[in-house]
Amino acid sequence: MTDPHVASHEQEAVGRPSTGLLSRINAVVARAGMYLSVSGLLIIVVVVFYQVFGRYVLNSSPTWTENLALVLILYVTLIGAAVGVRDAGHIGMDSLLVMLPDHLREKIELVIHVLVAVFGIAMAYNGWILGASVGTVKIPNLGLPEVVRYVPLIASGALIVSFSIEHIIALLRGEEVVPSWN
Repeated sequence: MTDPHVASHEQEAVGRPSTGLLSRINAVVARAGMYLSVSGLLIIVVVVFYQVFGRYVLNSSPTWTENLALVLILYVTLIGAAVGVRDAGHIGMDSLLVMLPDHLREKIELVIHVLVAVFGIAMAYNGWILGASVGTVKIPNLGLPEVVRYVPLIASGALIVSFSIEHIIALLRGEEVVPSWN
């Protein structure tokens, strides 16, 4: 039999905002990542507009625009995806978890965050390996090393690990990670 005072204390703890050092750091990093992703998206729009303008108006398409847009898309999507992990903006099975009892739901959420962290480790590790394998190759028309295509994969993987750890700590403490946009 559970003590009603303990049960009410546990209910109060669930949903408290996480205020630890990692949460404060991750909130700033996630906000900066989203600002960078949005800025990158705006730059992509400008670059693609310039490419279309050059092709159809000037009849001379710039050669570097397509490669730059493709590199920027990697940064925008991968950093944005990492921020989505922190702010719970990713696709989830919340509708199924809501139907479970609290103790079982929390255990499954913990397993999910551990699996997401493992995925982040795999992203960072494999991005590092792939980036190292093409470090001397240049991207055509940009002159940048091919490794710049793998930097967002490594960064996103590291961010996903950090954000998953934050969620795991919050779950174990009965706290909630507050999205960086609140």
